[in-house]
Amino acid sequence: MVLLIQRKNELSQLLRKKGYKITSQRKAVLDVVIENDGEHLSSQEIYELVKKKHPDVGIATIYRTLPVLEELGFVYAVDLEDGCIRYELNRVDQLHRHHHLLCERCGKVTEVKDDLLDEIEAKIYKNYGFTIKDHRVKFYGICAECQRKAL
Repeated sequence: MVLLIQRKNELSQLLRKKGYKITSQRKAVLDVVIENDGEHLSSQEIYELVKKKHPDVGIATIYRTLPVLEELGFVYAVDLEDGCIRYELNRVDQLHRHHHLLCERCGKVTEVKDDLLDEIEAKIYKNYGFTIKDHRVKFYGICAECQRKAL
């Protein structure tokens, strides 16, 4: 609940600073993303969740709002190669985005919370003086459940 209030206040300040209107629809979209933290929601899924509480919101509002929220750093787009762009909450306590495991059989997506690339990033900095701000990694394979079913 505290995160929701803090992020809403931050959203209002950033919208005002960037010259955007502060609307209940924008706040509702952010609410849905925060309430579904850890989920990979498509624009359509966000629309359906927002519509439950705000029936007057149209899909075009969602399509216009998500890029604004991404520009302001509240969400980020993830392509899980399922034919649509998905959105996740950009957590202020994360240095890097988490990694994803994509099952090639059932399509299940698993998040890897650990940053598996710390050692590689340190080596890149040491050898090239390059500071990595972020990275996106997807691993493709077969999940444990699908492997069990194949036996």
